[in-house]
Amino acid sequence: MADHIPLYPVRSAAAAAAANRKRAAYYNAAGLGPGADRHSRYQLEDESAHLDEMPLMMSEEGFENDESDYHTLPRARITRRRRGIEWLVCGGWKFLCTSCCDWLIHVCQRKKELKARTVWLGCPEKCEEKHPRNAIKNQKYNVFTFIPGVLYEQFKFFLNLYFLVVSCSQFVPALKIGYLYTYWAPLGFVLAVTIMREAIDEFRRFRRDKEMNSQLYSKLTNQRIPSDMVFLRTSEKAGSCFIRTDQLDGETDWKLKVAVSCTQRLPALGDLFSINAYVYAQKPQLDIHSFEGTFTREDSDPPVHESLSIENTLWASTVVASGTVIGVVIYTGKETRSVMNTSNPKNKVGLLDLELNQLTKALFLALIALSAVMVALQGFVGPWYRNLFRFLLLFSYIIPISLRVNLDMGKAAYGWMIMRDEHIPGTVVRTSTIPEELGRLVYLMTDKTGTLTQNEMVFKRLHLGTVSYGTDTMDEIQNHVITSYSQTQSQASGNNASSTPPRKAQSSAPKVRRSVSSRIHEAVKAIALCHNVTPVYESRAAGAGETEYAEVDQDFSDENRTYQASSPDEVALVQWTESVGLTLVSRDLTSMQLKTPSGQILTYHVLQVFPFTSENKRMGIVVRDESTAEITFYMKGADVAMSTIVQYNDWLEEECGNMAREGLRTLVVAKKSLTEEQYQDFESRYSQAKLSLHDRALKVAAVVESLEREMELLCLTGVEDQLQADVRPTLEMLRNAGIKIWMLTGDKLETATCIAKSSHLVSRTQDIHVFRPVTNRGEAHLELNAFRRKHDCALVIAGDSLEVCLKYYEHEFVELACQCPAVVCCRCSPTQKAHIVKLLQQHTGRRTCAVGDGGNDVSMIQAADCGIGIDGKEGKQASLAADFSITQFKHIGRLLMVHGRNSYKRSAALGQFVMHRGLIISTMQAVFSSVFYFASVPLYQGFLMVGYATIYTMFPVFSLVLDQDVKPETALLYPELYKDLTKGRSLSFKTFLIWVLISIYQGGILMYGALVLFESEFVHVVAISFTALILTELLMVALTIRTWHWLMVVAEFLSLGCYLASLAFLNEYFGIGRVSFGAFLDVAFITTVTFLWKVSAITVVSCLPLYILKYLKRKLSPPSYSKLTS
Repeated sequence: MADHIPLYPVRSAAAAAAANRKRAAYYNAAGLGPGADRHSRYQLEDESAHLDEMPLMMSEEGFENDESDYHTLPRARITRRRRGIEWLVCGGWKFLCTSCCDWLIHVCQRKKELKARTVWLGCPEKCEEKHPRNAIKNQKYNVFTFIPGVLYEQFKFFLNLYFLVVSCSQFVPALKIGYLYTYWAPLGFVLAVTIMREAIDEFRRFRRDKEMNSQLYSKLTNQRIPSDMVFLRTSEKAGSCFIRTDQLDGETDWKLKVAVSCTQRLPALGDLFSINAYVYAQKPQLDIHSFEGTFTREDSDPPVHESLSIENTLWASTVVASGTVIGVVIYTGKETRSVMNTSNPKNKVGLLDLELNQLTKALFLALIALSAVMVALQGFVGPWYRNLFRFLLLFSYIIPISLRVNLDMGKAAYGWMIMRDEHIPGTVVRTSTIPEELGRLVYLMTDKTGTLTQNEMVFKRLHLGTVSYGTDTMDEIQNHVITSYSQTQSQASGNNASSTPPRKAQSSAPKVRRSVSSRIHEAVKAIALCHNVTPVYESRAAGAGETEYAEVDQDFSDENRTYQASSPDEVALVQWTESVGLTLVSRDLTSMQLKTPSGQILTYHVLQVFPFTSENKRMGIVVRDESTAEITFYMKGADVAMSTIVQYNDWLEEECGNMAREGLRTLVVAKKSLTEEQYQDFESRYSQAKLSLHDRALKVAAVVESLEREMELLCLTGVEDQLQADVRPTLEMLRNAGIKIWMLTGDKLETATCIAKSSHLVSRTQDIHVFRPVTNRGEAHLELNAFRRKHDCALVIAGDSLEVCLKYYEHEFVELACQCPAVVCCRCSPTQKAHIVKLLQQHTGRRTCAVGDGGNDVSMIQAADCGIGIDGKEGKQASLAADFSITQFKHIGRLLMVHGRNSYKRSAALGQFVMHRGLIISTMQAVFSSVFYFASVPLYQGFLMVGYATIYTMFPVFSLVLDQDVKPETALLYPELYKDLTKGRSLSFKTFLIWVLISIYQGGILMYGALVLFESEFVHVVAISFTALILTELLMVALTIRTWHWLMVVAEFLSLGCYLASLAFLNEYFGIGRVSFGAFLDVAFITTVTFLWKVSAITVVSCLPLYILKYLKRKLSPPSYSKLTS
């Protein structure tokens, strides 16, 4: 009985109930709240009617799934469509092979689990675990895998695999056609070049690795750090040193690193081995900006426990810039941060290569069809399958092996031309396989800071709430500073600190408005103290020189001082305080010294530093004034982070908005006075939190947050990041070329919007739609509806709102955003940038380009079809990871409009002409075989076939890489011409079909002409038809060329000369073939007038109609560029 119960109605009822529950839960979450039961139905209906203004996949199926996997539905449906044989044919076999290979690799290279470790100082025998060998290995292959690996990389392409099968078939006697070298010589040449190139690259990598791995280290001074270490001791008296991290994170600024205080205090170096101490380090991980560990010394009373953080580490691949350091190794080899963060970038394949691969497959199908037709016309007599295979071999030239060689040589030529272009000096082509991509771009993703802007910060504005100072009134601030410090100095005999009067006023009567002079004094002092900047004196012979002289003015000479910091904003602020009279002259781990306008040195002891992170968006410092012993907590940060920390005010939000509209980067500065008791209480809780091994970051943040309450707002600063040279005309040119530009930045919304306007990324006439912050699906739905009603407006969206939209409405959002003329995504993380690039590739199928200059742009650059890195102030990491490296953003215009256009047009012409060259000779073979009773006998043998694709026609055909349809000046003046390229009309099935028809026409004329005109001298048909074929090819190259270059003329005559010279030497080949008739060429016959006029007649008939057609096409339907050039 139970067997007959239908289960599906029960399931659908349950599903319906679940769907209703989820729908109700969703609408409640969307802001409806738990209304009365009676009205809930009507509320739902009303809300759904409102939401349905834009159908965003609100199907039953959608509600049955969890919200978390909601966005995967469309893809899941697509995946379910193909199954069985169709799936296997449409790429399933490739998927299966890849999966098997991945599984084998995973089994062979199974990674061991990463664990935390305890490292004892000077006692390696106490270490229980084995750690990886500290060796760098950048090689792709080893001795055993080199040949198989290189061959696999080559034969995974259809073209090369096809020729391998054809060449191998010649070892079978029944299938042999002609000579072995006619098949193996071209294939062997291609493979030899590839293997040699890979071998040279591999040997260079091996030599670099060997040189790096054979270095011996004892003390590290101005050397690359070989492994991840904890910093124990330095020769610098301050107990700190600088390191350069440009090879790790792409930043050029020096970073300050601090030695473990317990080991730095040891009297002698040898004591490191006599103490009983160990380092506990967390398990290896990817994050280069964080570290948690502890240092413990057990032989002291009581035992010393010291927390270790990122400032106590020296990561591998960084360089010690000052002094000598000694450390204990904690991670080696594969477990170092630099190796773990090295991802293998994907091998980029150009769209043109993919299109040619498709055409190659079409030619393969044509080859099979033609061979089958020949066997069918034979009547399937005898061993027909053997005849079928022989015909496949006879017509194998339909797919030319020289296609890959010509295109690769062409790409190398384009790369050479780009690097030699004097208009874009310093440009480097790092990926030589995709120059044609530069001519096919539709979306361009660009970073803001350092890419569109110069990353050169200039202090522009100081706002105190009631009064604002700009560049023209900075001298007033200087006068106030001089006045306030001269008053302070006169009061110095009474032991009053510079900040005592305002402090008293604040403590006794906080509501009394202080004088403008004292407020400026406090603000400038706060900016001069609250930072991570270190002054460096270049002319010092000793590394520690600048910290040895604390009180002598002449040692801090201004002309020798430069500032080092991890942020250019901070350097700009400190340089500004110097310009108004308060100069930072010295800094070490524990103290900071400022010089007043009168030359007095003020010393402050640094008690705590809370560094800036992308999460907290603020940095703080606690200092003690040496002269007064007063403790002050200073903090500066972004307005979004600081607005909740400072005391109530009515001007901050408005002024931040005003400055952002001017394109200024804003920082809010605040302070808080602490008593000795308050600070001691804070310090004990802070030290305890730093020593905890679990949730350390959360505990530390909670303790610091207890200090960040009711802070006094001092001022608002505005720093300008100036635009790069010619950014506006370049963006204008790209927009006119039909390229849609998206700006992806980590900066805040107001600044990003302002730079978008000032750089003309958004034109003056366009509206801007600022996408409101959304946190759930309902809000995202309503906001997308509002955005959908806007037309021709730029979109500005924050990273967190973007995340919500992509979670629920990925397809709809991308579809709407792609219709915008410009998109600005602010507050984007590096992974979000790469994700946006991949989304555009998936949803539009168009070619994308990413432009950036910093380490945070690398993932975006590697994800894009074409990555362009700018060699900028943020280091070379983006430049090294990119496919093309440039020195300025304005060079993108010429790179795309001129070189992108030429590369694509030339490769399209070259590829199709090489195919035409193979098709025409295959057509002649087909005609020849059909005349001689469908015999599978080759028309041309041996060297003729090799020479045809090489010395007779190679130079003229390859000279097409010098052709250009418009002059560079015209391409730059009329960027609208670029739009035609993105449509892919230069290489399509339509143009390919035209070339196929031309090949069939010419091949037929040449063969039939030779047979008809030379009936009496039938034995010379090979010589006649081959001569006409060579002449036809040379004339067709001339027909294809649009702009002549002197090298093209040389190539034409050189090839003709080579052919005529070879007639005398290769006469044995110019019979119909010794296999069939045993006839040989009569040299005297070639010199007769009869031979010459008949060859000329055949050539004219094959070429003249095409010249006439080309002339008529140019007259009746000229291309768009010809109207401009005329």
